[in-house]
Amino acid sequence: MPTYQQFPLPDAGEGLTEAEIVTWHVAVGDAVEVNQTIVEIETAKSLVDLPSPWTGVVSRILVEPGTTVEVGTPIIEVDVDPSGGVPAGSPAGTSDEARAAEPATAPAGAAPHGAQAHRPHASRASEEPGGSDEVEAARDERAGGDEGSGAVLVGYGVADAGSRRRARATAPVAPASAAAPVAAPAPAPAAAPAPASTGDGDGRRHALAKPPVRKLARDLGVDLDSVHGTGPGGIVTREDVLERAARAEARTLATYPGDDQPWSASGAVTPDGRQTRVPVRSVRKRTAEAMVTSAFTAPHVTVFHTVDVTRTMKLVERLRADREFADVRVTPLLIAAKALLIAVDRHPEINASWDEAAQEIVYKHYVNLGIAAATPRGLVVPNVKDAHRLDLLGLARALGELTSTARAGRTTPADMSDGTITITNVGVFGIDTGTPILNPGEAAILAFGAIRQQPWVHKGKVKPRHVTQLALSFDHRLVDGELGSRVLADVAAVLADPAQALVWS
Repeated sequence: MPTYQQFPLPDAGEGLTEAEIVTWHVAVGDAVEVNQTIVEIETAKSLVDLPSPWTGVVSRILVEPGTTVEVGTPIIEVDVDPSGGVPAGSPAGTSDEARAAEPATAPAGAAPHGAQAHRPHASRASEEPGGSDEVEAARDERAGGDEGSGAVLVGYGVADAGSRRRARATAPVAPASAAAPVAAPAPAPAAAPAPASTGDGDGRRHALAKPPVRKLARDLGVDLDSVHGTGPGGIVTREDVLERAARAEARTLATYPGDDQPWSASGAVTPDGRQTRVPVRSVRKRTAEAMVTSAFTAPHVTVFHTVDVTRTMKLVERLRADREFADVRVTPLLIAAKALLIAVDRHPEINASWDEAAQEIVYKHYVNLGIAAATPRGLVVPNVKDAHRLDLLGLARALGELTSTARAGRTTPADMSDGTITITNVGVFGIDTGTPILNPGEAAILAFGAIRQQPWVHKGKVKPRHVTQLALSFDHRLVDGELGSRVLADVAAVLADPAQALVWS
Protein backbone atom coordinates (compact mmCIF):
# COMPACT_ATOMS: atom_id res chain seq x y z
CA MET A 1 0.00 0.00 0.00
CA PRO A 2 1.17 3.58 -0.62
CA THR A 3 2.77 5.34 2.33
CA TYR A 4 1.84 8.97 2.88
CA GLN A 5 4.01 11.44 4.80
CA GLN A 6 2.95 14.98 5.72
CA PHE A 7 5.65 17.65 5.89
CA PRO A 8 5.06 20.18 8.72
CA LEU A 9 6.29 23.76 8.34
CA PRO A 10 9.69 23.87 10.13
CA ASP A 11 11.15 26.68 12.19
CA ALA A 12 13.27 28.56 9.64
CA GLY A 13 15.44 30.06 12.38
CA GLU A 14 15.52 32.07 15.62
CA GLY A 15 12.28 30.65 16.97
CA LEU A 16 10.01 32.24 14.36
CA THR A 17 6.45 31.04 14.89
CA GLU A 18 4.89 31.52 11.45
CA ALA A 19 5.64 31.94 7.75
CA GLU A 20 3.80 32.69 4.52
CA ILE A 21 3.72 30.23 1.64
CA VAL A 22 5.01 32.22 -1.36
CA THR A 23 5.47 29.78 -4.26
CA TRP A 24 5.14 26.04 -4.71
CA HIS A 25 7.79 24.57 -7.00
CA VAL A 26 5.93 21.25 -7.30
CA ALA A 27 2.37 20.19 -8.11
CA VAL A 28 0.22 17.20 -7.24
CA GLY A 29 1.55 14.18 -9.10
CA ASP A 30 5.11 15.47 -9.40
CA ALA A 31 8.00 13.23 -8.40
CA VAL A 32 10.31 14.72 -5.78
CA GLU A 33 13.68 13.71 -4.40
CA VAL A 34 15.40 14.27 -1.07
CA ASN A 35 16.70 17.87 -0.74
CA GLN A 36 14.84 19.04 -3.85
CA THR A 37 13.41 22.52 -3.32
CA ILE A 38 9.63 22.19 -3.15
CA VAL A 39 8.40 25.52 -1.76
CA GLU A 40 9.52 29.09 -1.09
CA ILE A 41 8.32 30.64 2.18
CA GLU A 42 8.60 34.15 3.59
CA THR A 43 9.34 34.54 7.28
CA ALA A 44 9.42 37.74 9.29
CA LYS A 45 13.03 38.13 8.20
CA SER A 46 13.73 36.57 4.82
CA LEU A 47 12.74 34.34 1.91
CA VAL A 48 13.64 30.69 2.52
CA ASP A 49 13.62 27.67 0.18
CA LEU A 50 12.46 24.46 1.85
CA PRO A 51 13.74 21.10 0.56
CA SER A 52 11.83 17.84 0.51
CA PRO A 53 12.78 15.42 3.30
CA TRP A 54 11.65 12.42 1.23
CA THR A 55 11.70 10.84 -2.22
CA GLY A 56 8.27 10.13 -3.62
CA VAL A 57 5.27 11.60 -5.41
CA VAL A 58 3.32 14.66 -4.26
CA SER A 59 -0.17 13.52 -3.32
CA ARG A 60 -1.61 16.73 -1.86
CA ILE A 61 -0.77 20.44 -1.49
CA LEU A 62 -2.23 21.34 1.88
CA VAL A 63 -1.64 25.11 1.95
CA GLU A 64 -2.27 27.55 -0.88
CA PRO A 65 0.24 30.30 -1.82
CA GLY A 66 -0.33 33.54 0.08
CA THR A 67 -1.44 31.75 3.24
CA THR A 68 0.33 32.38 6.55
CA VAL A 69 0.58 29.26 8.73
CA GLU A 70 2.02 28.40 12.11
CA VAL A 71 5.22 26.39 12.48
CA GLY A 72 4.30 22.71 12.73
CA THR A 73 1.31 22.94 10.39
CA PRO A 74 1.38 20.27 7.63
CA ILE A 75 1.85 21.96 4.25
CA ILE A 76 2.32 19.08 1.79
CA GLU A 77 1.70 15.34 1.62
CA VAL A 78 4.08 13.00 -0.20
CA ASP A 79 3.57 9.36 -1.13
CA VAL A 80 6.97 7.90 -0.29
CA ASP A 81 6.06 4.49 -1.78
CA PRO A 82 3.96 5.29 -4.86
CA SER A 83 4.39 1.86 -6.47
CA GLY A 84 3.94 -0.22 -3.35
CA GLY A 85 0.88 -2.32 -3.97
CA VAL A 86 -0.93 0.27 -6.09
CA PRO A 87 -3.32 -1.40 -8.59
CA ALA A 88 -3.50 -0.16 -12.13
CA GLY A 89 -5.32 3.14 -12.39
CA SER A 90 -5.20 3.85 -8.64
CA PRO A 91 -3.86 7.41 -8.14
CA ALA A 92 -0.99 8.04 -5.73
CA GLY A 93 -2.55 11.26 -4.49
CA THR A 94 -6.05 9.89 -3.72
CA SER A 95 -6.90 10.12 -0.05
CA ASP A 96 -7.81 7.08 2.06
CA GLU A 97 -11.41 8.30 2.30
CA ALA A 98 -11.71 8.63 -1.47
CA ARG A 99 -10.31 5.15 -2.01
CA ALA A 100 -12.70 3.74 0.53
CA ALA A 101 -15.60 5.30 -1.34
CA GLU A 102 -14.69 3.57 -4.63
CA PRO A 103 -16.97 0.71 -5.74
CA ALA A 104 -15.66 -2.78 -5.13
CA THR A 105 -15.79 -3.56 -8.84
CA ALA A 106 -15.58 -1.46 -11.94
CA PRO A 107 -16.24 -2.13 -15.62
CA ALA A 108 -13.28 -3.32 -17.59
CA GLY A 109 -11.16 -0.43 -18.80
CA ALA A 110 -12.64 2.09 -16.31
CA ALA A 111 -10.43 3.95 -13.88
CA PRO A 112 -11.55 4.92 -10.36
CA HIS A 113 -13.14 8.35 -10.12
CA GLY A 114 -10.71 11.14 -9.14
CA ALA A 115 -7.64 9.54 -10.64
CA GLN A 116 -4.59 11.76 -10.83
CA ALA A 117 -4.04 13.52 -14.13
CA HIS A 118 -0.41 12.59 -14.32
CA ARG A 119 2.25 10.84 -12.32
CA PRO A 120 5.92 11.25 -13.30
CA HIS A 121 7.97 8.05 -13.31
CA ALA A 122 4.85 5.99 -13.85
CA SER A 123 4.82 2.50 -12.41
CA ARG A 124 4.54 -0.60 -14.54
CA ALA A 125 0.85 -0.84 -13.73
CA SER A 126 0.17 2.52 -15.38
CA GLU A 127 1.69 1.25 -18.61
CA GLU A 128 -0.85 -1.57 -18.90
CA PRO A 129 -3.61 -1.19 -21.52
CA GLY A 130 -6.79 0.33 -20.22
CA GLY A 131 -7.73 3.54 -18.45
CA SER A 132 -10.75 5.80 -18.75
CA ASP A 133 -11.39 8.85 -20.94
CA GLU A 134 -10.96 11.00 -17.84
CA VAL A 135 -7.44 9.71 -17.30
CA GLU A 136 -6.52 10.17 -20.97
CA ALA A 137 -7.93 13.71 -21.02
CA ALA A 138 -6.09 14.56 -17.86
CA ARG A 139 -2.87 13.29 -19.38
CA ASP A 140 -3.49 15.49 -22.42
CA GLU A 141 -3.95 18.47 -20.12
CA ARG A 142 -0.64 17.80 -18.41
CA ALA A 143 1.01 17.44 -21.82
CA GLY A 144 0.09 21.01 -22.78
CA GLY A 145 -3.68 21.53 -22.81
CA ASP A 146 -5.31 24.83 -21.92
CA GLU A 147 -6.70 23.58 -18.64
CA GLY A 148 -5.07 21.92 -15.67
CA SER A 149 -2.60 23.21 -13.14
CA GLY A 150 0.15 24.05 -15.65
CA ALA A 151 2.72 23.85 -12.85
CA VAL A 152 6.06 22.86 -14.31
CA LEU A 153 9.68 23.33 -13.42
CA VAL A 154 10.70 26.72 -14.77
CA GLY A 155 13.23 26.39 -17.55
CA TYR A 156 12.22 22.91 -18.60
CA GLY A 157 8.75 23.47 -20.06
CA VAL A 158 6.00 20.89 -20.12
CA ALA A 159 7.10 17.30 -20.66
CA ASP A 160 5.96 15.63 -23.86
CA ALA A 161 3.91 12.62 -22.89
CA GLY A 162 4.62 11.05 -26.27
CA SER A 163 8.27 10.64 -25.39
CA ARG A 164 7.35 8.25 -22.60
CA ARG A 165 4.52 6.22 -24.09
CA ARG A 166 2.74 5.95 -27.39
CA ALA A 167 -0.59 7.72 -27.74
CA ARG A 168 -3.60 5.44 -27.82
CA ALA A 169 -7.30 5.85 -28.31
CA THR A 170 -9.59 4.36 -25.71
CA ALA A 171 -13.14 3.36 -26.45
CA PRO A 172 -15.75 4.48 -23.93
CA VAL A 173 -17.48 1.76 -21.96
CA ALA A 174 -20.77 0.93 -23.62
CA PRO A 175 -23.95 0.81 -21.50
CA ALA A 176 -25.44 -2.63 -20.94
CA SER A 177 -28.51 -1.72 -22.99
CA ALA A 178 -26.57 -0.54 -26.04
CA ALA A 179 -27.71 -2.24 -29.23
CA ALA A 180 -24.58 -1.59 -31.21
CA PRO A 181 -20.94 -1.06 -30.33
CA VAL A 182 -19.77 2.52 -30.14
CA ALA A 183 -17.02 3.53 -32.54
CA ALA A 184 -13.73 4.49 -30.96
CA PRO A 185 -13.05 8.24 -30.98
CA ALA A 186 -10.32 9.74 -33.13
CA PRO A 187 -6.86 9.86 -31.60
CA ALA A 188 -6.21 12.84 -29.39
CA PRO A 189 -4.54 15.79 -31.16
CA ALA A 190 -0.87 16.43 -30.60
CA ALA A 191 0.04 18.32 -27.46
CA ALA A 192 0.11 22.09 -27.83
CA PRO A 193 3.41 23.93 -27.38
CA ALA A 194 4.39 24.75 -23.83
CA PRO A 195 2.82 28.06 -22.71
CA ALA A 196 5.05 31.05 -22.06
CA SER A 197 3.75 31.29 -18.52
CA THR A 198 1.71 29.20 -16.15
CA GLY A 199 -0.72 29.90 -13.40
CA ASP A 200 -1.31 28.28 -10.03
CA GLY A 201 -5.06 28.70 -9.97
CA ASP A 202 -5.12 32.01 -8.10
CA GLY A 203 -4.70 34.21 -11.15
CA ARG A 204 -0.99 34.81 -10.60
CA ARG A 205 1.29 34.66 -13.64
CA HIS A 206 4.39 32.48 -13.48
CA ALA A 207 6.99 33.21 -16.12
CA LEU A 208 9.21 30.59 -17.70
CA ALA A 209 12.96 31.03 -17.58
CA LYS A 210 16.09 28.92 -17.66
CA PRO A 211 17.87 28.18 -14.35
CA PRO A 212 20.75 30.65 -14.95
CA VAL A 213 18.22 33.41 -15.62
CA ARG A 214 16.29 32.51 -12.45
CA LYS A 215 19.52 32.71 -10.44
CA LEU A 216 20.34 36.10 -11.95
CA ALA A 217 16.87 37.37 -11.04
CA ARG A 218 17.31 36.21 -7.45
CA ASP A 219 20.76 37.78 -7.17
CA LEU A 220 19.41 41.12 -8.45
CA GLY A 221 16.23 40.97 -6.37
CA VAL A 222 13.98 40.91 -9.46
CA ASP A 223 10.52 39.34 -9.25
CA LEU A 224 10.69 37.00 -12.23
CA ASP A 225 6.91 36.70 -12.52
CA SER A 226 6.64 40.44 -13.16
CA VAL A 227 9.08 40.39 -16.10
CA HIS A 228 7.71 40.31 -19.65
CA GLY A 229 9.64 37.67 -21.59
CA THR A 230 10.92 38.53 -25.04
CA GLY A 231 12.48 35.16 -25.83
CA PRO A 232 10.99 32.39 -27.99
CA GLY A 233 7.51 31.55 -26.78
CA GLY A 234 7.64 34.38 -24.26
CA ILE A 235 10.49 32.90 -22.19
CA VAL A 236 12.29 35.41 -19.94
CA THR A 237 15.86 36.09 -21.07
CA ARG A 238 18.92 37.45 -19.28
CA GLU A 239 18.46 40.79 -21.03
CA ASP A 240 14.86 41.02 -19.78
CA VAL A 241 16.02 40.58 -16.18
CA LEU A 242 18.84 43.11 -16.51
CA GLU A 243 16.46 45.66 -18.01
CA ARG A 244 13.97 45.23 -15.16
CA ALA A 245 16.78 45.51 -12.58
CA ALA A 246 17.98 48.75 -14.19
CA ARG A 247 14.49 50.22 -14.08
CA ALA A 248 14.08 49.21 -10.44
CA GLU A 249 17.42 50.80 -9.55
CA ALA A 250 16.32 54.09 -11.09
CA ARG A 251 12.90 54.03 -9.43
CA THR A 252 12.58 56.00 -6.19
CA LEU A 253 11.44 54.42 -2.96
CA ALA A 254 8.17 56.37 -3.04
CA THR A 255 5.81 53.99 -4.84
CA TYR A 256 2.07 54.13 -5.17
CA PRO A 257 -0.76 51.71 -5.94
CA GLY A 258 -0.32 50.40 -9.46
CA ASP A 259 3.43 49.88 -9.18
CA ASP A 260 4.71 46.31 -9.02
CA GLN A 261 6.55 46.64 -5.72
CA PRO A 262 6.08 43.74 -3.28
CA TRP A 263 4.77 46.00 -0.51
CA SER A 264 1.59 46.71 -2.45
CA ALA A 265 1.22 43.35 -4.16
CA SER A 266 -0.70 41.83 -1.25
CA GLY A 267 -2.86 44.91 -0.64
CA ALA A 268 -6.51 45.47 -1.50
CA VAL A 269 -7.89 48.70 -2.93
CA THR A 270 -10.93 50.05 -1.06
CA PRO A 271 -14.24 50.23 -2.97
CA ASP A 272 -13.91 53.99 -3.46
CA GLY A 273 -10.42 53.56 -4.94
CA ARG A 274 -8.89 56.08 -2.53
CA GLN A 275 -6.86 53.68 -0.36
CA THR A 276 -4.82 50.51 -0.57
CA ARG A 277 -4.80 48.46 2.62
CA VAL A 278 -1.84 46.10 3.03
CA PRO A 279 -1.68 43.44 5.77
CA VAL A 280 1.21 43.97 8.19
CA ARG A 281 3.32 40.85 8.09
CA SER A 282 6.75 39.41 7.34
CA VAL A 283 9.63 41.92 7.38
CA ARG A 284 7.42 44.97 7.90
CA LYS A 285 5.78 43.35 10.92
CA ARG A 286 9.11 42.32 12.41
CA THR A 287 10.56 45.79 11.85
CA ALA A 288 7.60 47.47 13.53
CA GLU A 289 7.81 45.19 16.56
CA ALA A 290 11.57 45.72 16.90
CA MET A 291 11.36 49.50 16.57
CA VAL A 292 8.54 49.81 19.11
CA THR A 293 10.42 47.60 21.56
CA SER A 294 13.64 49.57 21.09
CA ALA A 295 12.06 53.03 21.24
CA PHE A 296 10.11 52.34 24.43
CA THR A 297 12.70 50.21 26.21
CA ALA A 298 16.07 51.88 25.65
CA PRO A 299 16.42 55.61 26.46
CA HIS A 300 17.84 57.10 23.24
CA VAL A 301 20.33 59.95 23.10
CA THR A 302 21.76 61.27 19.81
CA VAL A 303 24.89 63.35 19.25
CA PHE A 304 25.86 65.01 15.95
CA HIS A 305 29.07 65.97 14.17
CA THR A 306 29.69 67.81 10.86
CA VAL A 307 32.99 66.79 9.27
CA ASP A 308 35.09 67.60 6.20
CA VAL A 309 35.57 64.28 4.37
CA THR A 310 37.49 65.57 1.34
CA ARG A 311 40.46 63.34 2.10
CA THR A 312 38.17 60.34 2.42
CA MET A 313 36.75 61.06 -1.04
CA LYS A 314 40.27 61.22 -2.45
CA LEU A 315 41.08 57.88 -0.79
CA VAL A 316 37.94 56.34 -2.32
CA GLU A 317 39.06 57.44 -5.79
CA ARG A 318 42.55 55.97 -5.27
CA LEU A 319 41.11 52.65 -4.07
CA ARG A 320 38.79 52.44 -7.07
CA ALA A 321 41.84 52.69 -9.32
CA ASP A 322 43.77 50.12 -7.28
CA ARG A 323 44.01 46.71 -9.00
CA GLU A 324 43.64 44.94 -5.66
CA PHE A 325 40.17 46.48 -5.21
CA ALA A 326 39.12 45.94 -8.84
CA ASP A 327 36.58 43.22 -8.02
CA VAL A 328 34.83 45.04 -5.15
CA ARG A 329 32.73 48.16 -4.85
CA VAL A 330 34.48 50.97 -2.99
CA THR A 331 32.26 53.68 -1.47
CA PRO A 332 32.58 56.22 1.35
CA LEU A 333 30.48 53.83 3.45
CA LEU A 334 33.40 51.39 3.43
CA ILE A 335 35.68 54.01 5.01
CA ALA A 336 32.96 54.97 7.51
CA ALA A 337 32.56 51.31 8.50
CA LYS A 338 36.30 50.97 9.03
CA ALA A 339 36.34 54.21 11.04
CA LEU A 340 33.58 52.88 13.31
CA LEU A 341 35.47 49.62 13.87
CA ILE A 342 38.56 51.60 14.89
CA ALA A 343 36.48 53.71 17.27
CA VAL A 344 34.97 50.58 18.84
CA ASP A 345 38.45 49.15 19.30
CA ARG A 346 39.47 52.34 21.14
CA HIS A 347 36.27 52.44 23.21
CA PRO A 348 35.11 48.81 23.67
CA GLU A 349 32.53 49.83 26.30
CA ILE A 350 30.18 50.93 23.53
CA ASN A 351 30.10 47.41 22.10
CA ALA A 352 27.65 46.11 24.68
CA SER A 353 24.06 45.10 25.38
CA TRP A 354 21.64 45.33 28.30
CA ASP A 355 20.40 42.03 29.76
CA GLU A 356 17.16 42.99 31.47
CA ALA A 357 16.41 39.50 32.80
CA ALA A 358 19.82 39.06 34.45
CA GLN A 359 20.21 42.78 35.22
CA GLU A 360 23.66 42.72 33.67
CA ILE A 361 25.60 44.68 31.06
CA VAL A 362 27.13 42.31 28.51
CA TYR A 363 30.33 43.54 26.88
CA LYS A 364 31.12 41.86 23.55
CA HIS A 365 34.70 40.95 22.66
CA TYR A 366 33.80 40.75 18.97
CA VAL A 367 32.14 43.14 16.53
CA ASN A 368 29.33 41.96 14.29
CA LEU A 369 28.85 45.10 12.24
CA GLY A 370 25.24 45.63 11.11
CA ILE A 371 24.35 47.51 7.94
CA ALA A 372 20.74 48.70 7.67
CA ALA A 373 19.49 47.83 4.18
CA ALA A 374 16.29 49.11 2.58
CA THR A 375 14.77 46.38 0.40
CA PRO A 376 11.43 46.13 -1.42
CA ARG A 377 10.26 43.86 1.40
CA GLY A 378 11.19 46.33 4.13
CA LEU A 379 14.17 47.20 6.33
CA VAL A 380 16.61 44.44 7.23
CA VAL A 381 19.82 44.69 9.25
CA PRO A 382 22.23 41.87 8.38
CA ASN A 383 25.65 42.03 9.96
CA VAL A 384 29.22 41.22 9.00
CA LYS A 385 30.39 38.56 11.43
CA ASP A 386 33.67 39.30 13.23
CA ALA A 387 34.15 42.48 11.23
CA HIS A 388 36.92 43.58 13.59
CA ARG A 389 39.15 40.83 12.14
CA LEU A 390 38.86 42.04 8.52
CA ASP A 391 41.24 44.30 6.68
CA LEU A 392 39.85 46.98 4.36
CA LEU A 393 39.67 44.67 1.32
CA GLY A 394 38.03 41.89 3.30
CA LEU A 395 35.52 44.35 4.73
CA ALA A 396 34.72 45.62 1.20
CA ARG A 397 34.01 42.09 0.00
CA ALA A 398 31.87 41.29 3.03
CA LEU A 399 29.80 44.45 2.58
CA GLY A 400 29.30 43.65 -1.11
CA GLU A 401 28.05 40.14 -0.38
CA LEU A 402 25.82 41.39 2.42
CA THR A 403 24.23 44.04 0.20
CA SER A 404 23.58 41.79 -2.80
CA THR A 405 22.07 39.09 -0.59
CA ALA A 406 19.78 41.58 1.13
CA ARG A 407 18.55 43.04 -2.18
CA ALA A 408 17.79 39.53 -3.44
CA GLY A 409 15.71 38.89 -0.32
CA ARG A 410 17.92 35.97 0.69
CA THR A 411 19.24 37.27 4.00
CA THR A 412 18.91 34.44 6.51
CA PRO A 413 17.90 34.82 10.17
CA ALA A 414 21.46 33.85 11.13
CA ASP A 415 22.80 36.76 9.06
CA MET A 416 20.70 39.18 11.13
CA SER A 417 21.30 37.69 14.56
CA ASP A 418 23.84 38.70 17.22
CA GLY A 419 24.63 42.15 15.84
CA THR A 420 26.66 44.38 18.16
CA ILE A 421 26.67 47.83 16.51
CA THR A 422 25.07 49.21 13.32
CA ILE A 423 25.53 51.78 10.54
CA THR A 424 22.59 53.23 8.61
CA ASN A 425 23.55 55.03 5.41
CA VAL A 426 20.83 57.68 5.05
CA GLY A 427 23.09 59.67 2.74
CA VAL A 428 22.33 57.32 -0.15
CA PHE A 429 18.83 58.87 -0.20
CA GLY A 430 20.22 62.42 -0.20
CA ILE A 431 19.46 62.92 3.53
CA ASP A 432 21.90 64.95 5.62
CA THR A 433 21.36 63.15 8.93
CA GLY A 434 18.76 61.77 11.31
CA THR A 435 18.16 60.30 14.76
CA PRO A 436 18.34 56.55 14.14
CA ILE A 437 16.58 54.08 16.43
CA LEU A 438 18.76 51.40 17.96
CA ASN A 439 18.69 47.88 16.61
CA PRO A 440 17.33 45.82 19.56
CA GLY A 441 20.11 44.32 21.67
CA GLU A 442 22.72 46.90 20.65
CA ALA A 443 24.07 49.95 22.42
CA ALA A 444 24.74 52.29 19.47
CA ILE A 445 23.91 53.04 15.84
CA LEU A 446 25.70 55.48 13.49
CA ALA A 447 23.84 57.45 10.81
CA PHE A 448 26.05 58.39 7.84
CA GLY A 449 24.63 61.38 5.94
CA ALA A 450 24.92 62.63 2.38
CA ILE A 451 28.29 64.01 1.25
CA ARG A 452 27.95 67.43 -0.36
CA GLN A 453 30.32 70.07 -1.63
CA GLN A 454 29.99 73.11 0.63
CA PRO A 455 31.98 76.26 1.43
CA TRP A 456 34.29 75.31 4.29
CA VAL A 457 37.09 77.06 6.15
CA HIS A 458 40.22 75.09 5.32
CA LYS A 459 43.66 76.36 6.40
CA GLY A 460 42.24 79.80 7.06
CA LYS A 461 40.51 80.13 3.69
CA VAL A 462 36.99 79.43 2.50
CA LYS A 463 37.13 76.64 -0.07
CA PRO A 464 34.67 74.13 -1.57
CA ARG A 465 35.06 70.91 0.41
CA HIS A 466 33.21 67.61 0.69
CA VAL A 467 31.23 67.72 3.93
CA THR A 468 28.94 65.25 5.68
CA GLN A 469 27.03 64.97 8.94
CA LEU A 470 27.25 62.07 11.37
CA ALA A 471 24.75 61.15 14.07
CA LEU A 472 25.31 58.56 16.80
CA SER A 473 22.34 57.30 18.81
CA PHE A 474 23.07 55.26 21.91
CA ASP A 475 21.37 53.56 24.85
CA HIS A 476 21.81 55.92 27.78
CA ARG A 477 21.57 53.02 30.24
CA LEU A 478 24.86 51.71 28.84
CA VAL A 479 26.55 54.74 27.32
CA ASP A 480 26.88 58.14 28.90
CA GLY A 481 27.35 61.35 26.95
CA GLU A 482 31.12 61.37 27.29
CA LEU A 483 31.59 57.89 25.85
CA GLY A 484 29.16 58.49 23.00
CA SER A 485 30.82 61.78 22.11
CA ARG A 486 34.31 60.27 22.13
CA VAL A 487 33.24 57.44 19.82
CA LEU A 488 31.65 59.85 17.34
CA ALA A 489 34.68 62.16 17.48
CA ASP A 490 36.98 59.23 16.62
CA VAL A 491 34.83 58.23 13.65
CA ALA A 492 34.90 61.81 12.41
CA ALA A 493 38.69 62.04 12.88
CA VAL A 494 39.31 59.01 10.64
CA LEU A 495 36.92 60.29 7.98
CA ALA A 496 38.59 63.70 8.06
CA ASP A 497 42.05 62.16 7.76
CA PRO A 498 42.16 58.41 6.94
CA ALA A 499 45.88 58.40 7.82
CA GLN A 500 44.80 58.72 11.46
CA ALA A 501 43.76 55.06 11.26
CA LEU A 502 47.46 54.11 10.97
CA VAL A 503 48.17 55.90 14.25
CA TRP A 504 45.33 54.16 16.14
CA SER A 505 45.50 50.70 14.54
